[in-house]
Amino acid sequence: MRSQTDPDLALDIFRWTAQQRNYRHNHITYHTIIQIAFSEKRFGPAEALIEEVFAGACNCNVALYNSIIRYCCSRRTLFNRGFDFYKKMLRSEECKPSIQTYTLLLSALLKKFNKLNVCYVYLHAVRSLHKQMKASGVIPDVYALNLILKAYCKCLEMDGAIRVFREMGLYGCEANEYSYSYVVKGFCEKGRVEQGFEYFKEMRGRDFVPTSSAYMILICSLAMELRFGEAVDVMFDMLGNSRVPDLLTYKTVLEGLCREGKGDEAFELLEELRKKNGAMGDKTYRTLLDGLHFLSRE
Repeated sequence: MRSQTDPDLALDIFRWTAQQRNYRHNHITYHTIIQIAFSEKRFGPAEALIEEVFAGACNCNVALYNSIIRYCCSRRTLFNRGFDFYKKMLRSEECKPSIQTYTLLLSALLKKFNKLNVCYVYLHAVRSLHKQMKASGVIPDVYALNLILKAYCKCLEMDGAIRVFREMGLYGCEANEYSYSYVVKGFCEKGRVEQGFEYFKEMRGRDFVPTSSAYMILICSLAMELRFGEAVDVMFDMLGNSRVPDLLTYKTVLEGLCREGKGDEAFELLEELRKKNGAMGDKTYRTLLDGLHFLSRE
């Protein structure tokens, strides 16, 4: 079937062979035809094939289940079906969920964390997966733990996030730049800026470079607490690591200085930033300069 360039012909061959006497498709042929159907956007036939597998049309293996879960989680209408296959794996004696299974499901859930009020609904599912992973003896890797950590941080459940962060060592994993960035960002968004700043200093001490979003939320949080010296230090650290703040971050610091009666410092900082290679373009500079002039006239 893989040799067929026409996906519809491959599907016809699959159906024709299934009708032959004493022949039954196995997990390999189902895996192949489902991959063909999805890659060629034959979603109707692909969904029908998935339902056949769920009904027991072939003996499955973990690879087939994981592929189906991946496809289901990528389709809004099949999202819940992906979890049905996961539950089927839990009940199976031969095809228990693997670390890849959990990673697929956690990644799919994280894509739903687009609004704070929705986060809490899906955080319950993340917690359940985490517990089931532990109970089944699957050892998480740093990628899976980071997904769980990110879920807690997005919901601003920072006590839970820190528990996961500290758990990493128990599984032989080391927190990386993403782990720290999620924690820094979460603490700042929660309003616990000092704790976020401490984790920032710890990660920089380990030569980890934060993500741009973690840098910017920390800079803005420090500036809003009138800790301008530290905000500017973090900003230059960000620029020194080839990451560029956005317009809002620059405005928060520069206009904050101006509002606190430190207009001269703000203008000097803007000129210093302008001279720094790659820090900002002409349009950003003019926008910031106009904003400072406006505030200085008030």
